[in-house]
Amino acid sequence: MLSCVHWLQPLLALFSSLLALVSCGNSCPPSCLCPDHHTVDCTGQGLTRLPESIPLDVRRLLLSDNWIPWIPSDFLVLYSDLVYLDLRNNSLSRVEPGTLSTSSRLVFLDLGSNNLTEIPSGTFRDSRSLIKLRLGNNPYLSAVSADAFGGLSSLRELELERNALSGLDVEVLSQLPSLRVLRLEGNPWVCNCNFAKLFLWLMENQHKLPTGLEGMECSLPVDGRQLPLSMLSEDSFRECRGILTLTDYLIVIFSGICVSVAAIMASFFLACTVHCFQRWIKFTKSDKVDVEE
Repeated sequence: MLSCVHWLQPLLALFSSLLALVSCGNSCPPSCLCPDHHTVDCTGQGLTRLPESIPLDVRRLLLSDNWIPWIPSDFLVLYSDLVYLDLRNNSLSRVEPGTLSTSSRLVFLDLGSNNLTEIPSGTFRDSRSLIKLRLGNNPYLSAVSADAFGGLSSLRELELERNALSGLDVEVLSQLPSLRVLRLEGNPWVCNCNFAKLFLWLMENQHKLPTGLEGMECSLPVDGRQLPLSMLSEDSFRECRGILTLTDYLIVIFSGICVSVAAIMASFFLACTVHCFQRWIKFTKSDKVDVEE
């Protein structure tokens, strides 16, 4: 009987450890509510950082209306089941590239009403399950990298309204094959030649804008006068058709340098050839004189 007890002790210890792990995984963080086993609601708790002891099997994490300034780059590594993340109305100023790409199941992400200044390249890399992304109401958000949304093949709704965007590369939107709803109103767009391509895209995709072109304005570069986009047309940017872009200028400069280098090398080769030919003629005449003598 005693031997059986000794044999069962390791199994009992292992069972106790598993129970402790499960109970820890199902615990609710302090100051938060957990209405079910897969939801953690920490809305409006004055948090200045992400809460500790979040259950590993959490699927809905509500962190809006707090003062959270940053997200650790490895935050989503442990929470592979997370599908809904609400970080609206916090103090986020930056999201490190790759932070949000580690969650393969994330469907909904709200980063609106924060202090984001830019969306750099690779921020949402490989987040193929993401369907709705909210980035509106970030008053300092003025730059979106051309490949910031690369990999979001399932994204259907993108919100970029009421930010500080004066322009947006059309390449950003061309990487979203499933896009159905786009919000861009309330940004300080500038009606220059850089905006021309975006305007043509908006004209062709008005069905994706909840209010069409209504409510969207851009300012003239000369006097800053605001014009509703609904009053503009393709002819409004006709003077931009003959204007070279920065890429075009770089190509022209590079081509000019290549032509100049080729011309110098050709001139050098021709000069060497003429010099050698003259020396050969001189040497031939010298040999002929010697023979005649």
